[in-house]
Amino acid sequence: MHDRNRFANLFGRRQIRSTTMMMAGVILALGSAGAVAQPPIKIGVLLPDTGVNAAIGKEQKAALRMAFDEFGRKVAGRKIELIEADTETKPAAGLASIKRLILRDEVDIVTGIVSSGVAGAVRNYVHESKTPLILTLAGNNRITGEDCSPWIMRMSFSNAQLNRDMGPWLAKQGYKKAFLMAFDYVAGHQMMDAFAEGFTAGGGDIIGESYPPFAQVRDFGPYLAEIKASEPDLVYAFFSGGPAIKFISEWNAFGLQDKIQLAGPALNASALYVGEEGGDTASGAYSPLWYHPAIDTRANRIFRESFLGRYGREATEFGAIAYDTARVIVDALKKLEGRTDNPEALMRAMVEMEFSGTRGPFKIDPKTHNVIGNIYVGRNEMREGMSESVIKHTFTDVRDSPMGCGLAG
Repeated sequence: MHDRNRFANLFGRRQIRSTTMMMAGVILALGSAGAVAQPPIKIGVLLPDTGVNAAIGKEQKAALRMAFDEFGRKVAGRKIELIEADTETKPAAGLASIKRLILRDEVDIVTGIVSSGVAGAVRNYVHESKTPLILTLAGNNRITGEDCSPWIMRMSFSNAQLNRDMGPWLAKQGYKKAFLMAFDYVAGHQMMDAFAEGFTAGGGDIIGESYPPFAQVRDFGPYLAEIKASEPDLVYAFFSGGPAIKFISEWNAFGLQDKIQLAGPALNASALYVGEEGGDTASGAYSPLWYHPAIDTRANRIFRESFLGRYGREATEFGAIAYDTARVIVDALKKLEGRTDNPEALMRAMVEMEFSGTRGPFKIDPKTHNVIGNIYVGRNEMREGMSESVIKHTFTDVRDSPMGCGLAG
């Protein structure tokens, strides 16, 4: 009952804001000198400032700020205000933060979220409060599957979508015995499960699996020793951020880089980690990613040039999603002439966006609210003393099945 009352109060305040906007429009139309200032459009940015994914959160915030500067900080006379909150890469902290954004700050839209666990934790609150949430990374399958919501849209990928096609593709390259390794949490298991299904269907065998506790491993040595003893010809792994750097460094210290093929999402293929300690040593690894700097679209050229000019470094796949997210939000707001008093119309306008963006063709599947797009297989190759990811294959127009989602589309 308490939550229902809070949501009722929230909807009441939204109605008051809607009335204020309409009054302001009438006064402006009449040319009154005492025109009421229109309220800002409030966008909550829910990304990690601390924790294992802090670097990714920082990257996405940088790209969001740049993108709103480019696409517009004002729509139909209303300023766009970004209100940032920290998830700490923890489900409980993420839920507390989104509650503050919605109830205290009265945001019109929330965007962000890196962690699949955080996405799962906030899902019900977003759904019940009817607040548009645009995910910029979290790949939790359930969010656009059995737990889909008309109020949630994903700009990035589902964990299954990113990894499903890598199984049969790597089996076709001749790899037959794979060992799986990822942290013991939602994203790790979903990614490994999707890969394993495709790999075994393609004729390969999963000969071992290991799931260390999330972000708690100080020494990958025991796990790498287990891999070495299993004698696979392929290790498919998922680690990102600092743990990926540590994993790759220890992988090489064990002398495995020339004995076992390494593959999996992240694995230091990102420009975010090139030049970091251990970040230039993942030579030969295959990595499926939704973005690659070499993508030849006008939007990507503008994005890369702008990012380099503003921040002095190469743009990344994390920034690309955030940049496209800002474009979707601003274009939808322009379509509605700055109106945010009808969240259903706002959500519909964002879902209907379709364009050639930083990642190539972009559109949203109305049946799931999950992105449809290309997945690029990069391979880390040493060039002039640095590791560079080179596109080796492209899976085009990759989409997910509904996986239990009941959206009408």
